[in-house]
Amino acid sequence: MSNSEISDVQARRVWDSRGLPTVEVEVRTRSGGLGRAIAPAGASCGTHEAVELRDGGDRLGGKDVSRAVANVEELIAPALRGVDARDQCGVDAKLDGLDSSGAFRTLGANASVATSLAVLHAGAQSTGVPLWRHVADTFDRAPSIPLAETQIFGGGAHASGRVDVQDFMIMVPGAGSFDESMVVTAEIYRAAGRCMAEQGRLAGVADEGGWWPNFDSNEQALDMLMRAIEAAGETPGERVVISLDIAATQLRHGSGYRMALEGALLDADGFSERIARWIERYPIVAIEDPFAEDAYENFARFRQRTAAIQVVGDDLLVTNALRVREAAAAGACNTALIKVNQAGTVSRAVAALDEAHRAGWRTIVSARSGESEDVSIVHLAVGLGAGQLKVGSFARSERMAKWNECVRIEQALGSKAFVAGEPLTNTWWARSGQRAAKSSSGAN
Repeated sequence: MSNSEISDVQARRVWDSRGLPTVEVEVRTRSGGLGRAIAPAGASCGTHEAVELRDGGDRLGGKDVSRAVANVEELIAPALRGVDARDQCGVDAKLDGLDSSGAFRTLGANASVATSLAVLHAGAQSTGVPLWRHVADTFDRAPSIPLAETQIFGGGAHASGRVDVQDFMIMVPGAGSFDESMVVTAEIYRAAGRCMAEQGRLAGVADEGGWWPNFDSNEQALDMLMRAIEAAGETPGERVVISLDIAATQLRHGSGYRMALEGALLDADGFSERIARWIERYPIVAIEDPFAEDAYENFARFRQRTAAIQVVGDDLLVTNALRVREAAAAGACNTALIKVNQAGTVSRAVAALDEAHRAGWRTIVSARSGESEDVSIVHLAVGLGAGQLKVGSFARSERMAKWNECVRIEQALGSKAFVAGEPLTNTWWARSGQRAAKSSSGAN
């Protein structure tokens, strides 16, 4: 009998950053070790992702999770008792075996992911190493400190559709360390608030902590972001660049896309043209979900047109290895967003990440809009060597807990583990910097 064998699994209802109920699971081992994790939840969800289980009805707006909690204690706990917590793949296979739906419709993905992550924590405690190291050892990876992708303005489903684009974000690939990238990000975030206040547009924060997008157009938000970067003492397109999450599934209207702020209905080609113009005008190096979740051909044409930037699949891929493989065959993307709760277990999420890397893609480990103090995804991003991390904005404790955890891990690993390093090693960053230089010299 191993001391790392699971002796008990318990679940409870806790509350996420939107004040909605979610599932927390605790896994105990025979040695007295404890692993604990909380399931996140998304506001903008892909049709094909693993399905969280909610109670329905009138109580808590139908969002209660008592059935998911019961499933952990009545179905999952008996199946996992006696299993070695260090055997992550074995645990996740048992979770798969308890739900024949393939999408955790019976157990609830909120139950399965909280359990899978809690086991990961318990396994790390059993081996006496930090969680990121346990992840690296379990999946045979070289750990690294990821590049942060940070929301400055939150729109779309995160801000009641106040602007069409869901996330206006920055990255600092020109920083020499994660800590330095946080300093730059903090300056830009504060500058954005000041710039909005000066124009009478400061109206609070959105779901993920980004400034509420009190703008009259998407372009006005981009102009304000450029102004904030400059007000922070940076030159847009040098060491600071922009990324956008279009979340186009939320904008789909029939066969086209509705731009609500301007009352326009665009077909796929017109929508592509609109985004391409933004890329030419602003130092944008990554576009997430530029089309709806099943529009493989539109993604592929857009990727060919904008080959130098990251074309990121989220709703298109939903952290599913098979969908990543299909998208790679179609030439639809070059970057996969990895959300562990979309997959339902850690092992499924790693399988999707592996499939993306086999295709030669980059990967971004991502949080959800409904988050908590749980920092598991930071350790996954580091331990798996994912390269990039997206957790929301530079405000609200559920976001800052994750950025701060990355600061701590960098102190342990050293700044040489930061993926950006020499900025010219990032060809997508270099391309943006070259364009900005041409623009500033009048060679546009």
